[in-house]
Amino acid sequence: AAAKLAPAMPAPTISTSVEEGRGSDMRRRISAGPRNATRRARGHGYYLISHSRYSGGMDQKIIALGLMGLLALLMIAAAVSDLRSRTISNGLNATIALFAIPFWIASGMAFWPDMPMQFGAAFAVFAVFAGLFALGAMGGGDVKMIGAVMLWIPLYLYFPMLTIMAIGGGILSAVMLIQSKIRPSDKAIEVPYGLAIAAGGLWALHQHYLNQFQFIGST
Repeated sequence: AAAKLAPAMPAPTISTSVEEGRGSDMRRRISAGPRNATRRARGHGYYLISHSRYSGGMDQKIIALGLMGLLALLMIAAAVSDLRSRTISNGLNATIALFAIPFWIASGMAFWPDMPMQFGAAFAVFAVFAGLFALGAMGGGDVKMIGAVMLWIPLYLYFPMLTIMAIGGGILSAVMLIQSKIRPSDKAIEVPYGLAIAAGGLWALHQHYLNQFQFIGST
């Protein structure tokens, strides 16, 4: 007699609602990735390579990097001018300050409140050093250069940069004092603080630049 076949077991099924729930959860995780990366980047003061809604893509990032290179050249030119003639032209300082605006835009800085905060912080530093100028402790070109350069520096690097600048200025002052003892002169000692300002600015630029690419590698 023919054996009776057992009824086939029904194939396991997955609830459509469960699949939809898992799919929507996955989509939420994927979409949250760039936003979380943005929060981490902006929380550390990184504007250049963030996924901010103000970012305009790779073209703007390249423009921002080019402007950072321009700033480096301008600071070096100011340092050389201060070393040779103890002067930094108003035109050079104005160029540094004005090019900060397209840098803000290209690097994705928010119009509010980031740009006003950046300007306000730079102006506060400028006001402090303007007081030193009034006391005769610094030259006018040096003070203007500090205010112009600080427009570019991320806020989280303000204190380290000013510390490096102060150390550099102290070393320059010591060198100039020793030189005046070795070679006495009737001229007043004029310290080329532009060198210290450029050194601090280049250090901050270097730190910011490397941090951007560390952020890219981590994404």
